[in-house]
Amino acid sequence: MGRVLVVGDVHGGLRAVHQIFERAKVTKEDTLIFLGDYVDGWSESPQVLDFLMHLNTTNNCVFIRGNHDELLLDWLTGNKEEIDEPMWFKHGGEATILAYANITDEKKQKHIEFLKNLKDYYLDEQNRLFIHAGFTNMNGIRYEYFPKLFYWDRTLWEAALSLDETISKDSPYYPRRFTLYNEIYIGHTPVTRIGETTPVQKACVWNLDTGAAFTGPLTIMDIDTKVFWQSEPLNHLYFNEKGRN
Repeated sequence: MGRVLVVGDVHGGLRAVHQIFERAKVTKEDTLIFLGDYVDGWSESPQVLDFLMHLNTTNNCVFIRGNHDELLLDWLTGNKEEIDEPMWFKHGGEATILAYANITDEKKQKHIEFLKNLKDYYLDEQNRLFIHAGFTNMNGIRYEYFPKLFYWDRTLWEAALSLDETISKDSPYYPRRFTLYNEIYIGHTPVTRIGETTPVQKACVWNLDTGAAFTGPLTIMDIDTKVFWQSEPLNHLYFNEKGRN
């Protein structure tokens, strides 16, 4: 039996993906769950998608949709109404567009199909939820009125950070969202915002975005043992690029 490994936000950093796979000694028996945001930031977004598509032929994989993946899909399919291009460029889209300058239309079409098939979330048999950003409905993911919040929400993480740890789970004041799932794994909001570069647990929420788009490392974690492995900071691996800094 292999492990179940969860991977944080990649943001075009293929060198970091190779590093964490080597350091975690990933094998074909391991199940891999990616929390989204494969693109936008560093210069290898198309190559990251190629790597993931190939990985899907060798391993049991789950690919969650991130907001940046949706932005790229809109751009590739010409759905410009959904993109604030100046804002997207500022937050990593410019590097992605430059990276796609030499990608064939045939390859782009394969990437479009991959991006279209990403999952909004994954709930496993042990009631562990994997989702890029969060959800807002107090009754859970199946009741979410605005599905885009699965990859844009920040309120779940903000609530987890601000939760008074002295409130018991059976208190009427305890947030219902934290009682629905045994564990929730997210990315989206870098833990570097609170001065951390390793996975952070608050309530039942584990945040695996360790700032790889900026100056942090990329992280892969065994969800059963909570052992994790990290790459070098991505601004060191891509020392001649700006990423999203």
